[in-house]
Amino acid sequence: MFLTPSTSESRASSKVPLFAALWSLYAATLFSKGNTRGSTNDRSHGYLWSRNYNDHILEGAGELERWFVYLRNNPRRLAVKRAHPEYFRVRFGVTVGSRRYAAIGNRFLLDYPDKLQVQCSRSLTEQEIQTVVERMMEKAKKGTILVSPAISKGEQAVMHAVLEAQLPQIFLTPWGFNEYSKPGSQYYDACSDGRFLILAPWEHQNQQLPLTREMCLQLNGMCEEICR
Repeated sequence: MFLTPSTSESRASSKVPLFAALWSLYAATLFSKGNTRGSTNDRSHGYLWSRNYNDHILEGAGELERWFVYLRNNPRRLAVKRAHPEYFRVRFGVTVGSRRYAAIGNRFLLDYPDKLQVQCSRSLTEQEIQTVVERMMEKAKKGTILVSPAISKGEQAVMHAVLEAQLPQIFLTPWGFNEYSKPGSQYYDACSDGRFLILAPWEHQNQQLPLTREMCLQLNGMCEEICR
């Protein structure tokens, strides 16, 4: 279920007409009525939606369209998840050095002996970032597992380059997991191939908190420890 802001600006800037959202609700109603796999006989969880449905408040222009894209891609994601369920299941209490993490992806990447931390200053120029990307890509192509929280622009550039080259890497996210968490769509293929691992050191929050300098320093320290 989606709730959108009611301001005239958000209505004018939305790329998806209102009838599309209403049709989605109507189709969900038909599905709920026609579902014979047990959920329709149990109305205690609500009439429209099955258990564990995802309700979300849309806060910005274009977000509704992004959710429609997400829904259209659901069949492909389900097929990938069924083919490699071990890479999409959240594992809690994964110990690395002195810390415990929640993890999604290929945990065996942690056992690889050649790991390298990616840490870039925010003050790097575009040319300097490109130099770092080329240097890190050379390492990754030789089998080094890159480890990064992808905070700065340079770190993000390295991460995207490694993803595009379909090389393995470990990503530390400041946003925690719950039992229903899944990798973002941009990481799905990498997870299914066993070349991606996401580690979350902190507990799940319903809303993403601002990333503070202290959190950035801690994440970089964790990457350093993982690479030892």
